[in-house]
Amino acid sequence: QVQLVESGGGLVQPGGSLRLACVVSGSGSSINAMGWFRQAPGKQREMVAITVRSGSTDYAGSVKGRFTISRDTAKSTVYLQMNSLKPEDTAVYYCYVPIDGKIYWGQGTQVTVSS
Repeated sequence: QVQLVESGGGLVQPGGSLRLACVVSGSGSSINAMGWFRQAPGKQREMVAITVRSGSTDYAGSVKGRFTISRDTAKSTVYLQMNSLKPEDTAVYYCYVPIDGKIYWGQGTQVTVSS
């Protein structure tokens, strides 16, 4: 059974940094894409960043230049380094991994940017 366990959320002041991590376990298949989505209150879930096995990455325009996605394939872990955080980055962040045509989500981790 595939499980995604996230960590690293919390409360941070504007301009601060956080690093999220997501560990994937239970997959018997090779993982290509891994990424992060977020959902703010009253808004739809949106893509934040995605990385694929080749090393290519894609970012939402609102986080480009501030967030960096990376992965440790050997540890089946994907990270999201978030710098220069803004109040509008406040949301629940979800790890996203498609495997064999099925999408798996983490449980979500709250990120709150507030002074």
